[in-house]
Amino acid sequence: MERERKDHLSGAGRTEGFSGIFPYIVSPVGERGEILEEPLRRLVSHLIGCGVHGLTPLGSTGEFYYLSWEQKRRIVEIVLDENQNRVPVVAGVTSSNTMEACRQAREFEAMGVDGILSILDVYFPVKPREVEEYYASVAKSVSCPIVLYNNPRFMKFNLEADTLEALCRIPNIQYYKDATGVTGNLMTLRNRLGDRLKIFSASAHIPVFVMMLGGVGWMAGPACVIPRQSVRLYELCRDGKWDEAMKLQTGLWELNRVFQKYNLAACIKACLEIQGFAVGNPIPPIAPLDAKAREELENVLRQMETL
Repeated sequence: MERERKDHLSGAGRTEGFSGIFPYIVSPVGERGEILEEPLRRLVSHLIGCGVHGLTPLGSTGEFYYLSWEQKRRIVEIVLDENQNRVPVVAGVTSSNTMEACRQAREFEAMGVDGILSILDVYFPVKPREVEEYYASVAKSVSCPIVLYNNPRFMKFNLEADTLEALCRIPNIQYYKDATGVTGNLMTLRNRLGDRLKIFSASAHIPVFVMMLGGVGWMAGPACVIPRQSVRLYELCRDGKWDEAMKLQTGLWELNRVFQKYNLAACIKACLEIQGFAVGNPIPPIAPLDAKAREELENVLRQMETL
């Protein structure tokens, strides 16, 4: 499926920019490596029906690290086709190679995505200047908005405030997804950059705090499992009902507490299987959850009335 390149200055979700709940969609992969199209389509339409504001294939919960380019391309193709321009689609682009990352970003934009979630995957240590050049190159290779992703735990480096300040001078670098969980870093960015770099929360324990600091939403894997509650959380924050929002976030934490005990992608896929979405197992070498873990998840889902 090839579509004409979109005009990113017009149309739904582009004049106002990205905001709200953007689930990190799982990548349903069969035993032979084939993409399981039907459950992926069902999940996309289900999430949109629950009111999410956008979709993010090939994020962390999408197991991007374990997918070939052909698998990644097929996943984005299916998501775009099922979405039919109902909500913005921000596709993850990850590479250790700048030229390859730019190639993938250009191809996804030509397919019709609304934005790129840009991630640098490293083996050898990288210097701040090298980090900056990678993200700048990806941004300049496309015209659509860029979301910079910062997850020092897995990326082995931190996107420092100086680097972010330099990068946000590039016009289409407009968003930043923070998985540091450190609210002090967000305060620093808020003070230095103001609205020049709009912030999405990643960590499940602080989306309310991030939105209190002016954040625009939450990009997260758990939103695949609890989309309606996630949307409600955003709406409460948007309306300034902070006490109600904090109460809801506190109630949702039990699910995320269980997620922290196991592999996140395996947990999200197990939850979706329990909810009736045949998304399959995590991609090897990651193992499926055992019966005890699945029972623990099912009990929490039942308590949260999501079954």
